Amino acid sequence: MTSSETNWKEAKSIYDFTAKTIDGEEVSLDKYRGHVAIIVNVASQCGYTKNHYEELGELYEQYGDSKGLRILSFPCNQFGGQEPGDSATICSFVRKHNVKFDIYEKINVNGNDAHPLWKYLKHHQGGTFGDFIKWNFTKFVIDKNGQPVARFGPDTSPKELVATLEKYF
Repeated sequence: MTSSETNWKEAKSIYDFTAKTIDGEEVSLDKYRGHVAIIVNVASQCGYTKNHYEELGELYEQYGDSKGLRILSFPCNQFGGQEPGDSATICSFVRKHNVKFDIYEKINVNGNDAHPLWKYLKHHQGGTFGDFIKWNFTKFVIDKNGQPVARFGPDTSPKELVATLEKYF
């Protein structure tokens, strides 16, 4: 598994990575093999939070069972300090909002200590102004082969991803 700083560049797909769930369990992202996925950095106190959590939940409800959509959300506190809580606080927040998709441990998405998965995603789907995440709720669409095929900024509503998702289901 690719989980160290030194070998993210060698990864062939997201399946080469591990990540810790919000409960601290290290899991292989190989569990998403054969599924179209959305990987997103989230924050509980952002202006985008309400709309994005609702719409991501709707996408998961609509396509999770019928098309195999998986959503991997990674809390991040790098943007305006908008995810200040610990894992217990984040768990409480997502329970209150009836989140059913996968929540991972809080990580950094930028900088030297960014999670290796996010380094990989940014490298393969760079942003308009560079290979960095600009704000909360940046969304990557992953095809059934574990390849990042599209990137959407925070101002793109999750519902606007449907046409892209449909291409890969």
